[in-house]
Parts: sequence; C-alpha cells; structure tokens
Amino acid sequence: MARIRVLVVDDHRIFAESLAAALAAEQDVDVAAAGSGPAALRCLERGAAEGRRFDVLLVDADLGTAADGVGPPLPAPAELPYGGANGTAHNGIHGGAHGGAHGGAHSGAHGGPRGAAHGGPARAVNGRAADGIWLVGAVRSAQPGVRTVVLAERDDPRRAAAALQAGASGWVAKDCSLVRLLAVIRGVLREETHLPPALLTGVLRELTAARKHRTESERLVESLTPREREVLRCMVAGLGRKAVAERLFLSPHTVRTHMQNVLGKLGVHSTLAAVALARRAGVGPVDLAGEIVERGGQLA
Repeated sequence: MARIRVLVVDDHRIFAESLAAALAAEQDVDVAAAGSGPAALRCLERGAAEGRRFDVLLVDADLGTAADGVGPPLPAPAELPYGGANGTAHNGIHGGAHGGAHGGAHSGAHGGPRGAAHGGPARAVNGRAADGIWLVGAVRSAQPGVRTVVLAERDDPRRAAAALQAGASGWVAKDCSLVRLLAVIRGVLREETHLPPALLTGVLRELTAARKHRTESERLVESLTPREREVLRCMVAGLGRKAVAERLFLSPHTVRTHMQNVLGKLGVHSTLAAVALARRAGVGPVDLAGEIVERGGQLA
C-alpha cells in the first residue's frame, strides 16, 4: 500500500497536534506538523533530502496572523511522522482540535507530539508576510510536486481565488469532517481541485475579474514604446532615475520624460502604481545579476 505523507502547518498548537494525530490513525497516512511557514519549508527540504518527500501540505489560511507571543511555540524536535495514533476526530477537524480527538491528540496536548516542529512565530520572510497563501506560492516554487490544501475558518471567495492562483489544489473549511478532509487529500493526489460548492460562484467571479484586470493591464503595457517598456522594467527592478539613465545610456532628463510618459499611458500617478500594474501584466524586472546599481537614490 502506497503511503501518503502529509505535513500539517498551523500556528495553533492544539489544532495542529490534534489534526495530525487524527490523520495518523489512517493506515496509509504518515503525518508531521510545523507551526510556521519557514518551519514548513525546512520540513519539506529535509524530507526531500532524505528521500521522504511529502505528498500533501495542509496549511492554515490565516497562518502567522495571530498576535505574536500568544501561547507557547510548538516544540522544536524533529519533524518525525506521527504513528499509531489511537483516536480520530469525529466532530469535524476544527471541533476535534478542541476536544474531539481522543488518544493520540491527548498526548500531543499535554506533552507535545513527536511530529511537531516550529521555528518560532515568524511573521515575515524577506519582508513579506508569511501567511498561508504566501506559503502555497513558496511551496509551488520550491517543490511543485507537493499538493497544497488550504484550511480556512471561513469561506472567502477572494482569498480562495488567490490561493488557487498561488498553486493550491483545494480550499477546505476547518469545521468539515475528517472523512471529507481525507477525501480531499486523496483527491488532490489524483490531480483534482476541491472547493466547497458554496464558494464556486464567488471564486469563478474573482478569477474572471483577475483575468480581466490582467488583460487590461497587458493592453496598457502594449501601448508603450520599446524604450518605455525598458524604462518600466527598470522601474519594476526598483532602479532610481540616475541608475536607469546609466543603464540605458540616456540623460536623467530623458529618463524623467520617459517615466512621465509611462505613468500617463498606464493611467497611474505613481511609480508604485505603475509597478503593480506591470506585475499584473506579467512584466518582470531587468536582469541585475552581478551589477551594483542605485535603488531609489542609494547604492544596492
């Protein structure tokens, strides 16, 4: 029987421990738990290095949004699989985290499970909030073979659409049953996408709107001249006017004119807004590898 390796990522200790213990009661499931995005990435990296890749990541949509310092961190010992848990959560995965999981969850709540790992309440990674949807994208980039399922306290079409765009294979309510969650886990491994029926219309609307915005952004970017697109890519890279001038062999005055033209054609009033629109249109930064450049007036 092929075993399924699952990593539970949630910064609420009781929930993470109870859910992991409940899943481990399944004969074909091995489970580990992590309490933050960075800790989860370390688990995934270690598992891959040891030839024990995880198959599915279950991640809290609101990971890292709780106030810092509330409650103790999950213990730091190794991300070992749970094994031999004797109980299951039969009142829904959220209810199980607060008392519906017996046996295996009991030992986790009082002494810490064997499979939990936490790197501390990391709130940001490289300047970005390390929330659940950020983690979905990071895992997709680092290990595209891992399927991710987002666990959410509430239905939110906008965030569910963002999770799917980031690479998630499913969005599941935390108050669903364990049977339902297991069906989703097995389903995403068959390349299925799972959403609650009540979310489908809202998610499709969000995805359609996102595509419309992207199409409009692409149309605006296409109105730029080749030189203006070069300048825009430099703006996306964060280069200041002087650095752009040196890179493109132009005078600062000419660069200023190009930047003003870019803002006007894109219909925005700031460099920040122009960069956001460019990214929606798929415009990437110029390649700065090996260069020492000025960013916003300072050397980088």
